[in-house]
Amino acid sequence: MSPSPRAEQPTSDKPLLRVLAGERLNPPPFWLMRQAGRYLPEYRALRATAGTFLDLCLTPDLATEVTLQPIRRYGMDAAILFSDILVVPLGLGQAVSFEEGRGPVLEPLRDAGELSLLQLDGMRETLAPIYQTVRQVVAALPAPVTMIGFAGAPWTVASYMVEGGSSREFAIAKRWANEDIEGFQRLIDLLVEATVEHLSAQVEAGAEALQIFDSWANAWAAEKNSSSLRRWCLEPCQRIITKLKARHPQVPIILFPRAVGPHVALFAKESGASALSLDDGVPLAWARSTLQPMLPLQGNLPPRILVEGGPALAAQTKLILSELGQGPFVFNLGHGILPETPLEHVAELAALIREGLPA
Repeated sequence: MSPSPRAEQPTSDKPLLRVLAGERLNPPPFWLMRQAGRYLPEYRALRATAGTFLDLCLTPDLATEVTLQPIRRYGMDAAILFSDILVVPLGLGQAVSFEEGRGPVLEPLRDAGELSLLQLDGMRETLAPIYQTVRQVVAALPAPVTMIGFAGAPWTVASYMVEGGSSREFAIAKRWANEDIEGFQRLIDLLVEATVEHLSAQVEAGAEALQIFDSWANAWAAEKNSSSLRRWCLEPCQRIITKLKARHPQVPIILFPRAVGPHVALFAKESGASALSLDDGVPLAWARSTLQPMLPLQGNLPPRILVEGGPALAAQTKLILSELGQGPFVFNLGHGILPETPLEHVAELAALIREGLPA
């Protein structure tokens, strides 16, 4: 099965969709992960009046405003829905909250016996405000700008559901996955179905491209072989992508398996994704020679260099453009924009990208 989406996508006047269909553009389109967020003063002002973080995500007028803020300021080629990957467990019936200084807090699942507490029925109703946000953003976007919907990959979302929040070691989730493979597989299977429904609902509301974030795929990347990474990260994403393409063949899907090292080639070859988003640990020359012949790439400026700005930002931006800009490429970060990022550095980056490569 060829991973190239070239024959799948219709022609478009939107730069991002053209590149995801396999076209090379100079300058390339760009957007930034977490481009709507705490580095923006207009976001901080709205956040201060919005109640809880989930209130912000689940109030369409507010979430629409946040989604549009970076587009107004910097003119990115895509808007990504302002939401969170943990709305899926919320929609399934798990208690989810966000605490200042701590982050997400979930009522943890600790064994397969507790899976009966989760129900796919009713998820779309619970998350209906998110799909309304998509409709409102699409109606407000400038014509060339693509609307991106997103979700977390099953392993990444499961790790929060089992650990009860953020984790560095994923000890509880990995223990369950290793000691009760069948039970943990049931959780992953449920999340595959929930993720397909959540992303499908975003497409039905107007999302034109999708991104799947496997932010914690690195938890399995250090294993002696790739079997656990394949079972808990690659195969669930394959299933999601296959199901989504059957429903929405015109919608490209970007996959972001963060920090999996050379295993990223497995995702390029076997996931079925339309494009692969790269973390900043992926060597540029290797990505150009090994990955880009298979599918369009997105990435991968280190967020810290965007914070630094100046000569380092200019040099790294030009290097990425020269290495990956010869093929189908979307400029982005290697992970989310950091809250301390100066506004003028984002403007500087946008100007550097728009210069493109010399003719």
